[in-house]
This record gives sequence, structure tokens and C-alpha cells, in this order.
Amino acid sequence: MVGKHYRPPGKKKEGNAAKFVTRSQALKLLQISLPLFRKLCILKGVTPREPKKKFKGTHQTYYHVKDIAFLHHEPLLEVHRAIKTHERKIKKAEAKKNIERANRLRDQTPKPKIDRIIRQRYPRFVDALGELDDCLSMVHLFAALPASESKKIDVECVHKCRRLAHEWQAFISRTHKLRKAFVSVKGIYYQAAIEGQAITWLTPHSLQQVVSEEVDLPTMLNFLQLYEPLLGFVNFRLYHSINLKYPPLLDPRLEALAADLYALSRYVGRDTRRSAVNSESVDLVEHEQIEAKQSGAQSEDEKSELRLAQLHHQLPSNEHGPGALMHLVEEAAGDEEEEDQDTRECRKLFENMKFFLSREVPRESLLFVIPAFGGVVSWEGEGGPFGESDQSITHQVVDRDSQGHRFLSREYVQPQWIFDCVNARIILPTMDYVVGKIPPPHLSPFVDNEEEGAYVPDYAQTIKHLQAAARKEILPLPGVGKDLEDPQNLLAEGVIDRAEANEAAQRKQKMMMLEKQYHEDLKKELQHVTYTPSDSTVDKQVPTEVTKTGEESSYDVQNVDDMGKLLMSRKKRKLLEAMQISNDRKQAKHDLIKQRKKKLESAQS
Repeated sequence: MVGKHYRPPGKKKEGNAAKFVTRSQALKLLQISLPLFRKLCILKGVTPREPKKKFKGTHQTYYHVKDIAFLHHEPLLEVHRAIKTHERKIKKAEAKKNIERANRLRDQTPKPKIDRIIRQRYPRFVDALGELDDCLSMVHLFAALPASESKKIDVECVHKCRRLAHEWQAFISRTHKLRKAFVSVKGIYYQAAIEGQAITWLTPHSLQQVVSEEVDLPTMLNFLQLYEPLLGFVNFRLYHSINLKYPPLLDPRLEALAADLYALSRYVGRDTRRSAVNSESVDLVEHEQIEAKQSGAQSEDEKSELRLAQLHHQLPSNEHGPGALMHLVEEAAGDEEEEDQDTRECRKLFENMKFFLSREVPRESLLFVIPAFGGVVSWEGEGGPFGESDQSITHQVVDRDSQGHRFLSREYVQPQWIFDCVNARIILPTMDYVVGKIPPPHLSPFVDNEEEGAYVPDYAQTIKHLQAAARKEILPLPGVGKDLEDPQNLLAEGVIDRAEANEAAQRKQKMMMLEKQYHEDLKKELQHVTYTPSDSTVDKQVPTEVTKTGEESSYDVQNVDDMGKLLMSRKKRKLLEAMQISNDRKQAKHDLIKQRKKKLESAQS
């Protein structure tokens, strides 16, 4: 007897068996190894799918048939097959002791290019910016890792990642696109805003990184193979958007002193100034061209350098530094460039401030953050634009318990002060960040303190009042601006007088009685009791005289909630229960933080 689900031989599969394949079936279809399959999936963005019914068991990994067909027609697959064939020729030449042929074949090894894949995955520039978070975190991570042959981390790979990271930071810093910075145990979190996209990435601390054996480095290297050209294309587009050549040319002396970021910042400021001056004073450029044609002795490069030297000579003596030319850029092109409100605030935060970094502070991070908010910075050691004895320095960033010598014309602050000012967008008082004192808690800017039920730290309230004072605003008193839900608290705080409190209490009591009558009518309707208009005696039950405003009518709220749930549909009732569970979790977390705070205060006292 033929079974119910009998399928004759040769008939096509149906259901999930026709739409999905397991990973082993995909390897047989593509005829490639598992590492190459993983690499292709990473480059093409193919991820496993979860069918409703797993026909091969729950322990299998499933892929869609169309995704596997997408990989089957990938030209990159043929390139890797050619590489595998070429490696066989190299091994054969080495086995025959033909070293010259082996070296020549090794130099001729085909290299896969993924420019076309990046174009397919990110057809628009905004798409690339939207998925740049993991890319930046991975590139900054490999820029801090040590090169290792056993881990297959090449020196060229580390140098390229470091160059790409510094180019990105130089653009963000000089265009004032940085918005948030938070120092954590994992590293330093940054967030920038470019073309309406919020880009967040993590930079490891500048310490000796140790690669653990548990880390899957081959998979990370496969991701890096995609992220390196992606970040290169993004940097190319960003640099050309501000009329700069890419890749930039660094100062060899600063590059030798490991001041790559400062060298890039100088390049961005100098060339942006050059483009701004050229776009602003066209007549002067034409006059120079006429003089060049007449003399014929100076080249265009020499004239531009001479012009920059003249502009630099016109600056006051106390403005020479990495941000001096950038200030001229902003003044010259301030009317032409359309900046949003955040960019203008960030550009003027550390305006007219000069910082000097001691040797123990995280130099690379502060060299990135301070110029991004309009400050001028130098550091202790070779290559700095100005020394420690410069009298125009306003703040010196130190991170030690005591300072040997002090200048009375400047303030000594800890590095946390920089990050807290950046997140608060105001200049905070330095008295809490002096040398040798425990600074206030470093609050995360990624936490929304305005969220309902969120715990608001005391220092966050202090910063909020300082921000209001900086904007010359007056914060409302507690309870004002809300509905008069509890008039007794407002009366105790002196916001309203006794007569207004009595009226508010009467209105609230009347509304509560109306709500109670409504629920009683619903109960009667469910019990099939005949309704009569005489049952509604809300106005008679409301007392006409309320002398003790603290007395309020109480009724069984639990029964009312139960009746409300009975009238809801199943979907809405489950949604309400889920919301209540979420609120209970938030409240429990809030209470736990308060308990810890009380224990800490009691221990300190």
C-alpha cells in the first residue's frame, strides 16, 4: 500500500527540504572546504537560516537554497580555486628543489579582490556608514595587536590597520564630528555623527595586548579582509568630501616619533585651509597665477607653501599649534559651511584653551578628543608643538598623585575631566578633578537617564543643573509641570496654597468616585443585574467640605485591575503582563542600586 507522503523517484522535493539545505549538503554542492565556505559566507554576508521544521534534526545548521546558489555563481570562488591550484605548483617546485621557480610562482600568486563585493553589499554611501560600527572596532583592535607569525598576524596588516584608524580619527577630529566618549574596562567607546548616521566603535587601551588561545583568529582575519578595504573606501570618500587628497602624506619626522595622528591632523588642517582660501579669494589666486607666468621661477607647490607660511606668520604668537590653521579654516569658511547645532557646540567647547599632556596620560586618545572639540594640545616629549613652560597653557592633564612643580597660570586636571566635559557639553568645575583627589563617578553618555523608572545618579543631577545654568535656564521645582496627581506633596513643598490643594483634592476624589461607579456598573452588567439611574449617586457621595487634605477615599484597587483584565482580549492581557514584568525588573534593579549606595555611604561614614 502506498504511504500518505509517498514521493515517486525523480519527483521534486517539497516544503523545507526544497527550500533549505544543511551545511554539509552545501559543502558538497559547492565542492569546497569548510574554512573556505566560512570565508565566503563572511564576505558575501550569507547567514544561516532557521526553518520552521528542521527536517534533518535540531543539531544541523541550515542555509537557504538561494543563498547557496548565490555563492555557487560567485567569481571569488573561482579565484580561490585558482589559488589552491597555484599552491600545488609551488609545493611541486619546492619538492624538486627548484627554489627559483618556487619564488617566481609565489610572487605570481593571484590575489582576490573584493571591491565588487563591497559595491554589491553597500550600494549607497549611507549604507556603508550605517554598518561601520563593527568595522571600526575590528580595525582598531588589530591596530593594537602585536604581529605574530604563529597567529598569522602580519606586520603589514597591523601597520595598515593603524594607518586606517588614524586617518579616520583625523577626519573625525578636524571636522568636529565626535559626539560622545566613554572610558570603560574594555576600552574607550566613541560615537560620531556623519550624514545623520550615529557610528559607535570601541578602541582598546594603549597597553600590551595578549592574544588568547580561545580567540578564533582565522574568523576575525576573514572579517578583517572585508573591513580593511571598506574603511579605505569610506576614508577616500570622506577626505574627498572636504577637498583633500587620499591617501594623505605625513610628516616623516612626526611619523618617526609615532605621532601619526598629530601628523594627519596637521595635514587635514593645512590642506583644508588651502582649499578654503582658494575657494574664498579667487582674485588673489588669479593674481598669483599671472605673476607666476611672468616670473616662471616658482612652481605652484612652492607658491602654496609660501602662502601658507605667510598665513601662519600672520597668526599671533600664542596660537601656533596643531589647531591654529584649523581655526582659520573655520573663520574663512564659516559662512559657507552649513553646520548643524551639535557641530557648532562641539567646535566651541574647548575654544581658546591650550592643553598640555603629561607622559602618564593616554596621549593618543586625548590627541583625538581635544582637537575634536576645538582645543589646542601638546604633549611631553619630542614632536610637540609647544613645551611645558609655555605661559599660554590653560590646562595641564596629569594622572599622578602629586605634582613636583606647578605653574600658577594653569589648572591641573585629571584625564576624566576631559571626557566628562565632552559628554556634558559644558566646561565642568575643576575642583573635583584636581590632582590626588578621587574624581566623581564617570557616567556613561549612552544611558538615558530620562527613561521612565531609570536610576538617576546624584552627579547626573548636578550636571543637569550645571547645564541649565550654562544655558541660563531655570529648572522647575519638583512636581511643577506634571498633573496634580498628589496635591499633598505639592502643598508640603510650598508650590501651591491650601485652597488650591483642597480644590485639587476634591477634583481627584470626584474622579476616583466616578471611576469606582463605572467599575461597579460593569460588575452589575456582567452579573446581569438591571441598571437603574438611581444607582449612580456619585455627586451625593462626594463630601462638600474637605478640611483635612491628607484624607483620601480608598477602594479595592486590586479588584478594579482584575475587572479591567477580564474585559481585555487575550493578546492585550498578555502584553500588559509582559509590561508589568518589565517594570518590576526595572524597579528591582533600581532598588538594588539604592541598597548598594546606602551600604557604600554607611561604609564610608
